Amino acid sequence: MPTDVQPRIALLIDADNAPSEMIDEILTELSTFGVINTRRAYGNWTKPGLHGWQSKLLEYALRPMQQFDYSKGKNATDMAMTVDAMELLYTEKPDAFGIVSSDADFTPLVMHLRAKGAAVYGFGASQTPKAFVNACSRFLYFDALSELGDGVTSRAERRSLAQEAEAGDSLDLPGVPVPEPATTAPAGAPLALDVAQPCGFSLRVPSQQLRQDRQLVAMLRDAVKATQDESGWARVGAVGTHIGNKLPFDARNYGYATLTKLLAATQMFELRDEGTSRVAVRDKRFVELPAPGK
Repeated sequence: MPTDVQPRIALLIDADNAPSEMIDEILTELSTFGVINTRRAYGNWTKPGLHGWQSKLLEYALRPMQQFDYSKGKNATDMAMTVDAMELLYTEKPDAFGIVSSDADFTPLVMHLRAKGAAVYGFGASQTPKAFVNACSRFLYFDALSELGDGVTSRAERRSLAQEAEAGDSLDLPGVPVPEPATTAPAGAPLALDVAQPCGFSLRVPSQQLRQDRQLVAMLRDAVKATQDESGWARVGAVGTHIGNKLPFDARNYGYATLTKLLAATQMFELRDEGTSRVAVRDKRFVELPAPGK
């Protein structure tokens, strides 16, 4: 009997607030975290605005969930999705939920699902309110998914990329050729990453804009400080884990394949190769005190 049981995921799509052309990328990304047993798309299917979804239902085994608008100007889809999610939580007991929407009204639902032990993977547009984004275990914007679809196709590559974007201990984007340095740096040597090299992302946030993002800078610096040793160095993987425990974070939302590349792009941190694909990071502001007696 196999012991490697994959997590079970329930995918709930707010079809009123999600583009049908993104479904392939959403399923590909979500499948890196487990098997998607439940697939439901919610909306008022009598409306012409959902015609684009209708051709996707059979192709991707999505179950259409009809929800009429009970009153003019009011969308009842949100409530229908919430009721179903709660029922699934206590009956089917999935390990995780995929919520596809850009609507902040789902924030209380996501918070409840996570409080009950389920992971929540969110997908939405770039204007999705921060409250919803931050409530999820991980959130990926449609723009980032679209860029991934142009450069990374296999499930294995996508799984590796998702892990590296969080942990950050890899220097290259799987499946996309990146020029190799002329020589291999010895362990402990500073890293010189050419973050300007194409990595499959055209919507890359420039360095200056990254440094102006106070929330991002504070998050990165706090994570490095929390995981650093007495010399100020921290494993990038540990930094990524620390960030993920506090907030949903994915370097790909900024246009960078890994956390390592994002850290390098800010130009606010030192990076050091520790060998065996491990990378260490240190805040450039860190002042190393001399050893006692010196």
